[in-house]
Amino acid sequence: MTQRAVPTEEFRFPRRRVIRTVLRGLIRAAFLALTDLHIEGQENVPQEGPVLLAANHFSFLDPVLMIRVTPRHLEFIGSPIAPNAPPAVRWIPKVWGIYPVYRGTGSRYALRAAEAVLAQNGALGIYPEGGSWAAVLRPPRPGAAFIAARSGVAILPMGFSGLTEVFPKLRKGLRATVTARIGRPFGPVKAEGRGRERRAQLDEIGHKIMRHIAELLPQEQRGFYSDDPVIREAAKGTEIYPWEDDPEL
Repeated sequence: MTQRAVPTEEFRFPRRRVIRTVLRGLIRAAFLALTDLHIEGQENVPQEGPVLLAANHFSFLDPVLMIRVTPRHLEFIGSPIAPNAPPAVRWIPKVWGIYPVYRGTGSRYALRAAEAVLAQNGALGIYPEGGSWAAVLRPPRPGAAFIAARSGVAILPMGFSGLTEVFPKLRKGLRATVTARIGRPFGPVKAEGRGRERRAQLDEIGHKIMRHIAELLPQEQRGFYSDDPVIREAAKGTEIYPWEDDPEL
């Protein structure tokens, strides 16, 4: 049986409607002016009801693209610090407002927020890999699987490609081709038992989420989830967190 958090005023959904409406307009205009954007499967986004949106994380622009392609009020949990992002865009997560996750802290606040948002039939965005330090798919951290199993909501996979080329192309006066593929919702998923048994089930749920995401990416970007053993071998090492000595990232 899944558990649902009781919403509190602290986690009321939706929030920041005015500023987020303004940001959506700016984001739409930016993608129109600066990229050649292709969206596939937008009809798969549930129009109502709780849903966990899970995408690959290759670029600091991934949350911006998720906002662009999701025609619903949207919350995020994630790191409030984007070490790979240029200063010119670091203000976006702060203004939008995300529920912060700090590495090494257990993230109880973010997990409470996630459950509360989903309990109010909200849409929650998450990046299971936990960071954007590589351009191939890596194994997930446990947060997405834990939230999915505990809440019992549908999971909507998304695959984003081309965002890492946006700024390099702009410096050359060119527009990058960006593609957002949205898969069909799946789930619910559940994990039972305790200890190692439950952790093994959560690990498999995490891998299941990543396999759904992999299907939406070009073969060369599927990394650990590619059918090609050469691509899987080349991806080894990308799973290592590059800021291990800084628990705030």
